[in-house]
Amino acid sequence: MKFVSEKYQKLSVIEKQKYIKIIKDKFERNLAKELNLTRVSAPLLVTKESGLQDDLSGVERKVSFDILKDGKKLEIVQSLAKWKRLALKKYDFSIGKGLYTDMTAIRRDENLDETHSIYVDQWDWEKVISVKERNVEFLKNTVKKIVNAIYKTSEFLKNKGFSGVEICNDVFFIDSQELFNLYPNKTEKEREYLITKKYKTVFIIGIGKDLENGKPHDKRAPDYDDWTLNGDLLFYHEVLDMALEISSMGIRVDKKTLIYQLEKSNNTERLKYAYHQFILNGELPLTIGGGIGQSRLCMLLLGRAHVGEVQASYWDRENEEKCKNLGIELL
Repeated sequence: MKFVSEKYQKLSVIEKQKYIKIIKDKFERNLAKELNLTRVSAPLLVTKESGLQDDLSGVERKVSFDILKDGKKLEIVQSLAKWKRLALKKYDFSIGKGLYTDMTAIRRDENLDETHSIYVDQWDWEKVISVKERNVEFLKNTVKKIVNAIYKTSEFLKNKGFSGVEICNDVFFIDSQELFNLYPNKTEKEREYLITKKYKTVFIIGIGKDLENGKPHDKRAPDYDDWTLNGDLLFYHEVLDMALEISSMGIRVDKKTLIYQLEKSNNTERLKYAYHQFILNGELPLTIGGGIGQSRLCMLLLGRAHVGEVQASYWDRENEEKCKNLGIELL
């Protein structure tokens, strides 16, 4: 754990709680305005056969249980990437309009550290787009709007009494292959760190597709993002001297890319699920969407050294002792 103590501003628990509330309220409104979104309620539980569960990188175990009444097996969501697209159809959203929701999840296989928790809280959002908008330029323009919402929130936070964290509003875009070409002898995380420390706010395009070395920059589930029209939004976090991922997002698969990516990842058995059948039959709208970490955003804007400073979760002894020795107070 890197810890740049001179960049770390001491805050009491009550001060942190006050600023967390300000950030969440203000950013939610900014995001809705920038992307033309309406807030909706969302599920915590889905059935496996619905095909709505997000498999993330495809290896994470879900938290599941059977219910007393009929023995049906339910899974706690890992994200709402697929559910949102179905909801846009169900609620009859038109092109240019979308939804967002507060998503909470449990990811039991996370390696607990200063940026990862088994408890996940994020704003999940999704928006209907046209065929002509399924391109990189539209993706970039959407990213810029999200960054603008974050920047406005940081400026509002300063007016409310907290200062010390500067957010760069100028996004540097780079394709994952271009990033590999820049640093061919570095690991994926090292590449992210180097490019983000240099440009401060970075969006890496093309997560999930194979690079020239035969490996993707990072794994991504094959059945929601188009691997050529998605990406990760990173900010340089001074307190930890690291690239902090705030959002994973992208333009969603159409029929052609769904089939290709399921074949590429050897997951064609998913085509039998209701969600996938809707896409194959052209019954779902074309969309763009993603998740924005609530605790991660608070961590960034408040310059915190551990995500446990802005969310109450379970932490193992290693994390607790490490933070105690550094004078970092977990909630």
